[in-house]
Amino acid sequence: MRDPHLAKDDLIRIEGRVADTSGGGHYKVLLENGVTILAKLCGNMKRFNIRVIVGDKVTVGISPYDSTHGLIVHRQKF
Repeated sequence: MRDPHLAKDDLIRIEGRVADTSGGGHYKVLLENGVTILAKLCGNMKRFNIRVIVGDKVTVGISPYDSTHGLIVHRQKF
């Protein structure tokens, strides 16, 4: 029987841009398809103190069960 929790590999990855920062480490991300979702940083980004600011292009992992919340898994370098 499989663990009910999703692994990072199970997430749907979509590109987007950070539109706004909310308190508590949450970000509003505008996806390529025009949908805005609420996302937070993944554990490794917090651990290595990677900063994300408004306008950054990011890769967001979205759960197939709840498409309104996501996890920022990568920040694109310019």
